[in-house]
Amino acid sequence: MMIGSLPPRYRISIDPVRCMECGRCIENCSYGVYRRDGDRILVNSRNCTACHRCIACCPRDAILLEEQPCDYRSHPLWTRDTREMIYNQARSGKIVLAGMGNALDYPVIFDRLVLDACQVTNPSLDPLREPIELVTHLGKKPARLDLRRRENGDVELRTRLTPNLRLETPIMIGHMSYGAISLNAQVAMARAAKEAGTFMGTGEGGLHSAIYPYQDRMIVQVASGRFGVNIDYLERGAAIEIKIGQGAKPGIGGHLPGEKVCEGISRTRMIPEGSDAISPAPHHDIYSIEDLAQLVRGLKEATEWKKPVFVKIAAVHNAAAIAAGIARSPADAVVIDGFRGGTGAAPKVFRDHVGIPVEAAVASVDQKLRDQGIRNDISVIASGGIRGSADVAKAIALGADAVYIGTAALVAMGCRVCGNCYRGLCPWGIATQRPDLVARLNPDEASGHVANLIHAWTLELSELLGAAGINSIESMRGNRDRLRGYMLDEGLLQVLDVKTVGA
Repeated sequence: MMIGSLPPRYRISIDPVRCMECGRCIENCSYGVYRRDGDRILVNSRNCTACHRCIACCPRDAILLEEQPCDYRSHPLWTRDTREMIYNQARSGKIVLAGMGNALDYPVIFDRLVLDACQVTNPSLDPLREPIELVTHLGKKPARLDLRRRENGDVELRTRLTPNLRLETPIMIGHMSYGAISLNAQVAMARAAKEAGTFMGTGEGGLHSAIYPYQDRMIVQVASGRFGVNIDYLERGAAIEIKIGQGAKPGIGGHLPGEKVCEGISRTRMIPEGSDAISPAPHHDIYSIEDLAQLVRGLKEATEWKKPVFVKIAAVHNAAAIAAGIARSPADAVVIDGFRGGTGAAPKVFRDHVGIPVEAAVASVDQKLRDQGIRNDISVIASGGIRGSADVAKAIALGADAVYIGTAALVAMGCRVCGNCYRGLCPWGIATQRPDLVARLNPDEASGHVANLIHAWTLELSELLGAAGINSIESMRGNRDRLRGYMLDEGLLQVLDVKTVGA
């Protein structure tokens, strides 16, 4: 019995009139779609991933890419994706990997929330002429300030303030490790973070020396594998993040295959060259909130209590209870990563079926912290599927202090979201370690694009706040009166604590 080959997902055709056989499509395709046969260029559409590199590089616009219609017998349950997963696993007996975020057709809650605007009785603000405060401080905030007047008339602050991160915009760049992405990509985003007055995460891959000039804008990560973690690494970061879970793969660790572990990654992660970098599913020193609090305290003591410590968890059903426990520890912020969060590689079954949307998780976390009177004891950072300034505004209105962006920053650098990051063949030089492919990404140009994106979203965020009659990002946080739900069921509206449109 033979399963046979699967029908191609995409169909590539070349216009023979426009094509001048320059061969740029052959040079730029890292997936082997094109090859030369004498004076002809032949096409193997089965290898195509829709990365668009060939289309972008063709000087005559001679290449046409079309998505192939499904030629399987239609069935509501046994879809093309379902059948092809079975065929692939029947052949290999292995776990199917996937990149990027959740690819199933779940409703996007952000798209069913609308923002408020002011008119007549509660006039709007004009960001061009009136100040809109977007500066964001991440960390613990005291419930009250103890001020004493000295004999000479000066006022003394007696309250001890914990370290906070000061952001010029509530938009940060999420954790993407050197290994999952190229060094050029990481350098580009680090430069963008510095230019935009914000911060970026290192991921669990350590800190390459090329990032040292931007270390005051980096959040270093301590994950279960502890790759690259030593005191020098901890002291270089502006903040430290403990990664407990990730939205694209809750409950499991990371896996960087040995073929990606080049000399630079080996040195940065402190592992042998060519060896698999496999992170355990749990931290083997954390089996309770108390254990987590001990690690937070240990990291603070190691860095002389000078740096904020964040804890990242995946958005799951009990995220609110976990966040409340974290808030009672010395931790300064909790990161909630929703199931649409991107990844370089994850088992497809986890990416598409495990976890919950960040919108519901953030709303429930914010409400739990308020109900327990500990909201100011910790900042909340939302990540996973943030696609534009409207998503940022809605996430903050649901209860976040700030957001992480990941895939959006990659798209700004040229990523086409083809979802094949785990193969290490990214033709845009982003999710690859192959030197010839890495060289295709110019860090100077890419950093400018990412910085422009953050700047544009920040401007739009000011406009959205002004239209709502709000003059500071702090007043937007958890202000769910500024949201209305459209085509959301009653149960979800209750979780979000949002009224329906017209109410």
